[in-house]
Amino acid sequence: MPMLPPETLHDWNLAPQAAIALQKQLAPRVALYDRIAPVRHIAGVDIGFEDAGATTRAAIVVLRWQEEGPPFEVVEQVVYREPTRMPYIPGLLSFRETPAALGAFARLSTVPELVMVDGQGVAHPRRLGVASLLGLWLDVPTIGVAKSRLCGRHFDVGEMRGDWTPLEHKGDIIGTVLRSRTRVKPLYVSPGHRLSQTTAHEWVMRCLHRTKLPEPTRLADRLASRRDGPGQR
Repeated sequence: MPMLPPETLHDWNLAPQAAIALQKQLAPRVALYDRIAPVRHIAGVDIGFEDAGATTRAAIVVLRWQEEGPPFEVVEQVVYREPTRMPYIPGLLSFRETPAALGAFARLSTVPELVMVDGQGVAHPRRLGVASLLGLWLDVPTIGVAKSRLCGRHFDVGEMRGDWTPLEHKGDIIGTVLRSRTRVKPLYVSPGHRLSQTTAHEWVMRCLHRTKLPEPTRLADRLASRRDGPGQR
């Protein structure tokens, strides 16, 4: 899958100030408009840590999308592990998580047209969460689907499935707060790259099934929780 031009590549163990400067440099490149091909495959991504943070684990599940009939057929899945390259620093988690995600994507044989990431897109203080950074590297439409709020304010959201309210930060709308299941804590949905706010929200709604999480990230989370997932390294 294509990545950013060579001049933007870097070592991942950046000093915090260098990582912040890079976020500010890359954030204007994020495309918050729809540039997406017809969707045939959707990938769900879950990134976590093992061995007290020494190992980063990325799990990807690729689903075949179809408008009619069962929409969630799993066609490929990968779990990839590598040594963690950067310590935990608030606001810079994308630099800690993305290398393993790239390693997992490099092992896929299916190229998805849309990627949902368990994490933030532009709903980030510097508008570059893990879904946005991953979208820039892969040049693919991405959506951040987070379980908690990193920044921003919002009004109360209704209690029924499908209720939502905008998430705002410093005068910008950076995502939506979505009640994905009745009377269950909401999700924080934000575009990562190559999608508008509206389209990101619509795709998450299309991928909801019987649980709180959309199926791509739910299945990636389930795969990640298995100790013997496929494709481990």
